[in-house]
Amino acid sequence: MSSKIAVIGYGVVGSGTVELFEKNKAQIESNIGRQVDIKYILDLKDFPDSPYADRMIKDFNIILNDPEVEVVAEVVGGATFAYNYTKALLESGKSVVTSNKELVARKGAELLKIAKDNGCNYLFEASVGGGIPIIRPIYKCLAGNKIEEIAGILNGTTNFILTKMIREQMSFEDALRQAQENGYAEADPTADVEGIDACRKICILGSLAYGKQIDPDKIHCSGISKIAMEDVEYADVAGYVIKLVGVVKDTENGKISAMVSPRLVEKKHMFSHVDDVYNAICVKGNGVGDAVFYGRGAGKLPTASAVVGDIIDALKHKGTHIGVHWDECGDDFLLPRADEESSVYVRVKGENAESMKSAFSSMFGKLIFLERAGRPDTELAFITPKMKESEIDANLTILSHSVTVESKIRLL
Repeated sequence: MSSKIAVIGYGVVGSGTVELFEKNKAQIESNIGRQVDIKYILDLKDFPDSPYADRMIKDFNIILNDPEVEVVAEVVGGATFAYNYTKALLESGKSVVTSNKELVARKGAELLKIAKDNGCNYLFEASVGGGIPIIRPIYKCLAGNKIEEIAGILNGTTNFILTKMIREQMSFEDALRQAQENGYAEADPTADVEGIDACRKICILGSLAYGKQIDPDKIHCSGISKIAMEDVEYADVAGYVIKLVGVVKDTENGKISAMVSPRLVEKKHMFSHVDDVYNAICVKGNGVGDAVFYGRGAGKLPTASAVVGDIIDALKHKGTHIGVHWDECGDDFLLPRADEESSVYVRVKGENAESMKSAFSSMFGKLIFLERAGRPDTELAFITPKMKESEIDANLTILSHSVTVESKIRLL
């Protein structure tokens, strides 16, 4: 008996999924124990030169109404058409696998419930970390642990840019331009450089680990577009590098803390050695301790690898719900940013900056003042003790009346 699958979207990930599936078809069939074929590829564009042109269609309803199709790979992206397609497919009992981080982050709880109610599966290994296995290890291999924290470098584009700034003293603008030339960044890089992509990913990991939907719109998210070479230099002299890090963790009062922001990472920390387009995710469990997952976080075939892996899993579990789920989030689930405790690096500029050291110390407590080669008297950089974000913000507001606050970066 032959199983049929369909692919929605024939862009980078979609074409990679088809390519990898056909390349490893014999191995996949051996793994599943039956013949498998891609019956349809849905895309609004024409691909007359594609070797799969005979499978190309433009009408979604053909896939929806074909009882032979068991599993559909949704790799079109976005949260509009993809949501409508996914919901309809799951309601019809067809399993859906996806790389669509935006949809999983925003609608995961709803779609997972629909899958459960209809005896099929919604799988999303490719939505976080590209080809790095991370979703399945959390809900399977680490299921016996209480997850205490997940932290990760989750975006290859920003990590490439920061690597260029740190290693080659390249400006943010020049590093971004090189990332775009290399195909690592989109023409509109906002989702990457402002942390939105990483935010969706940490929300998915947190939702999975803690069982409730973490809405990307409800957690603090900041990117790297305001980081200057001065910050890189101060960090370097003090023994740090700057990385964009997503963190989600359980707190003592039972609330979940979640955030994406640039961080000063000590050079002895493993994240400091994760460079270029590579990602790294550290999961801390109360049994396993620290488990680290590392690899290429994006790219055509690495992401396709995760999609095809989910296709195999869904085919193996035909008629069986695997059990991945989380619930809708209540209002009191997340720790407000104001209540977060952080130690932060601050850089200020002003004519009287040097003479204000004692005033800064009286506000924040014991400060660590930093140096860099050629530091002007009108510039100061320091690291605060750990304190509530609300207190830090209040102090920085007072400071802004006397000096210009150029940078604020949390320590990891």
